[in-house]
Amino acid sequence: MLGLIQRVSSASVSIDNAVVGNIDQGLLLLLGIEKTDLETAADKLLQKILNYRVFSDPEGKMNLSLQDIGGELLVVSQFTLAADTNKGLRPSFSAAASPQQAEELYDYFVIQAATALKTQIKSGRFGADMQVMLRNDGPVTFILRS
Repeated sequence: MLGLIQRVSSASVSIDNAVVGNIDQGLLLLLGIEKTDLETAADKLLQKILNYRVFSDPEGKMNLSLQDIGGELLVVSQFTLAADTNKGLRPSFSAAASPQQAEELYDYFVIQAATALKTQIKSGRFGADMQVMLRNDGPVTFILRS
């Protein structure tokens, strides 16, 4: 399971020009799910995301996590993160989970994140054509793997 996190001052996701999720300060997570992923991978990645220290402390050092600052989380499914781009000029998606498996793990991840953060997190809609807007704070962007 792959997560591309971006520290944002705001972010939103829209479907058919209607905003379905928006956050203020926090993390935008683009979530990629691979064939070999299980719920344990989702749990591991979630803990990493919630506790990854990417927010500045009073001295300006990245020492605070999403949980430390009480930030928000916007989760967007993105199967293209699972692409193999090592050969040629066209990505291969052979490592990506099937739509059914990916949707089940995506839903599981969102539910677990909402429980762990004790707030309602925001998310896109699995499999939809979405437009994502963000104000990247820094910019700060990391790729995390479970």
